[in-house]
Amino acid sequence: MSIPQRVRPSGSWEHLLWIFTRLSGLALLLFGAFSLGMGFVLGGRTQLDLPGFVRWMFFPNPNHVVNSNIPDVTAGWSNAFWQIYSVLMVALASAHGLNGVRMVLEDYLRRPLAVVVVRMLIAGAWIGAIIVAVYVILAS
Repeated sequence: MSIPQRVRPSGSWEHLLWIFTRLSGLALLLFGAFSLGMGFVLGGRTQLDLPGFVRWMFFPNPNHVVNSNIPDVTAGWSNAFWQIYSVLMVALASAHGLNGVRMVLEDYLRRPLAVVVVRMLIAGAWIGAIIVAVYVILAS
């Protein structure tokens, strides 16, 4: 019986993106758990219905719960911490998802020019998502 060989990471760009996908998935789970916990702490479990609570949990924006019975949602959710938190969550989620789309598309692309075009389109979509997220979060 032979001893299994330890495979050393190659350090290539694809390997780093593979690691990023795993770590960002874990980070998104932690973001969700933290949002759920803070939603409970800030009164969401007693003052919101389930759909309102889920909107509040994943995108802590006071305008999402305007029609609820909560007297003042701006005190708990519209400060700089939650705005930065929301921007980071959107940036990480969009990078995670678009990296997955890139990996799937590159499995089917044969021409190097097509790969470059797809990468540029995905980078543009990511930057666009960040710009829209920052605008929505800061303007609301």
